[in-house]
Amino acid sequence: MTRLVASALIAIAALGLAGTTPAQTSTPAPSSAAKKELVQRLMRLQQSDVEGFARSVVERPAAQMMRQAGAALQQQGAAQDKREAASRAIEAEVKKYVDEAYPIVRDRALKLAPSTIGPVFEKMTEDELKQLIAWLESPTAKKYQSLAVEARDSFSQKLVAEMPPLLDPKLMALDGRIRNILGIPPAGATAGPLPPPARPASK
Repeated sequence: MTRLVASALIAIAALGLAGTTPAQTSTPAPSSAAKKELVQRLMRLQQSDVEGFARSVVERPAAQMMRQAGAALQQQGAAQDKREAASRAIEAEVKKYVDEAYPIVRDRALKLAPSTIGPVFEKMTEDELKQLIAWLESPTAKKYQSLAVEARDSFSQKLVAEMPPLLDPKLMALDGRIRNILGIPPAGATAGPLPPPARPASK
């Protein structure tokens, strides 16, 4: 979920812990119909966050598989045109997977959200819920959310761009240690001396 929703969840949990006695914790007061309606309204405002989280659940493993496939293509040493054709075919398969899997995960996430996230927000008072909803519906909150996405993308792109010289040596060393444990040759090494070329058959 977005940072805003995550921060809200943390704040709500803190409010619930700070303002609850042990006796109240064991027997929480039932939520009023008005509070339940406010929570439902809040959940509707968070629908895009839930959908975004569902998409990340679907895309994350596919992205990892694409990276592994790219590394495998590099190790195969195939011609560039063949690598590009294979990459396009893999991308098409990944897109097909996302198009098929995302609606399933999204629908499941939207079904689960009211019964999992909703009760957390019910720890707030009606007045607190009204204040939170007013904030989320305000132009300032909408601008913050759009700018937060822009800031996150800018930061992540810069961080990822600076990672190779910092992580590649450590990852190569880790790869070597794992290969040593498994008893397989280092990356790029041949399994043994190449056999001599075959002699032409005698006539």
